[in-house]
Amino acid sequence: MQTVKMYTTAVCPYCIRAKQILKAKGVEQIEEIRIDLDPAQRDHMMQTTGRRTVPQIYVGDTHVGGCDDLMALDAKGGLVPLLQAA
Repeated sequence: MQTVKMYTTAVCPYCIRAKQILKAKGVEQIEEIRIDLDPAQRDHMMQTTGRRTVPQIYVGDTHVGGCDDLMALDAKGGLVPLLQAA
């Protein structure tokens, strides 16, 4: 299973939903980076993703995007293969 990293904030309903989807797909551990607690991480997220909103989700080295992007990837059948890629 690929590693999953997610940029989040404390009170983000989309972050909560994305975590639920990932856990339902068998992800046991998500590396959460709380950008509300660390402004330097917010800057880093914006530089690497080009986006300002959370969540920003990485599966391995692949930037999936936000919660809507994650749901769209899952709907197309692409999430599980990405998670299981070696």
